[in-house]
Amino acid sequence: MNDEQTMQGGCLCGAVRYRVTAAPFAAEYCHCRMCQRFTGAAAANWMDFKREAVEFTTGEPREYASSEFVRRGFCARCGSALTFRDTRYPQYFTLTIASLDAPERVRPTRHLFTERQLEWFDVNDDCTRFPRGPGEGMGSE
Repeated sequence: MNDEQTMQGGCLCGAVRYRVTAAPFAAEYCHCRMCQRFTGAAAANWMDFKREAVEFTTGEPREYASSEFVRRGFCARCGSALTFRDTRYPQYFTLTIASLDAPERVRPTRHLFTERQLEWFDVNDDCTRFPRGPGEGMGSE
């Protein structure tokens, strides 16, 4: 990814800002109940990076341990949901797609935990669907 491809984003109030210097290696909707509650939405939208590609340029998210291994990051000032981190896989870091300044640049390619998808949230796309996570390391909660 060159300088023109670098993406930036942050929280609603601007207290937390980040820059990513690589394209995400995966992007997904997560329908698990924890993601629904964390984001206040029918599904969370996430993009996954190698840790070294993510740099916080202003502030840092505060984290909440939502389960034994998962840490969810948010802005301590405005409450915006920003990050997901599985402590078993410190080499990876996940950010909400909607927190990007230009979220249209990243499109999810899969749905996780569709067994928890709200029945009134009808998504008609061609993304791969997993009733649970696609495997170990996806923060299956």
